[in-house]
Amino acid sequence: MLLNGADAVTEESVESDAPRSGGFRVWRRQRPFVGGLLTAIGGVEMFFSGQLDIGHLHVQMGIEGMQATLIPVVLLLLGILSMAMPAHHIFYGVITLAVSIYSLIGVNLGGFLIGMLLSTVGGILVVAWMGPKAIARSEDGDRAEEVTPT
Repeated sequence: MLLNGADAVTEESVESDAPRSGGFRVWRRQRPFVGGLLTAIGGVEMFFSGQLDIGHLHVQMGIEGMQATLIPVVLLLLGILSMAMPAHHIFYGVITLAVSIYSLIGVNLGGFLIGMLLSTVGGILVVAWMGPKAIARSEDGDRAEEVTPT
C-alpha cells in the first residue's frame, strides 16, 4: 500500500480540520482480525501450559520439550501473519488448522484442549474470512455494485 501511493498525504487531507475517526476499526475490518487474534491467544496459552509446574509435578511434553516451544511459537507467528498479510489468509488458516490439530499430540493435549480449541476456531475464521467489500458508484450515481479490491 505504501508503494502505490494509496497512503499518500494530499493537500485536501492536510487542510481539513476534521479529526480522523475509526482508524483502527477500518484497519481491523480489512483483515481476518478475530481469527488471527484467537490463533495468537491459543499459541500463547499453549506456551504457558507447556511451562506449567503443579506442585512437585512438572509436565514434560513431546520430544524433550522441543515441540512444546516450537508449536506455540508457530501458532503465534501464523496469527500475526494472517493479520499482517490478509491476501494469504487461506494459506495461513490451513497451516494453522494443521498445526493446532497436531498440538493435541505434541503439546500437553493441545494446552489442555483450551489452546487447541482457540487456535482451531481462529484458523477456521481465518480461512472463512471473505475480505472487505468496496462499494463503487456508477457514473450516474443511482446504482451501487460490489467490487473486491485487488
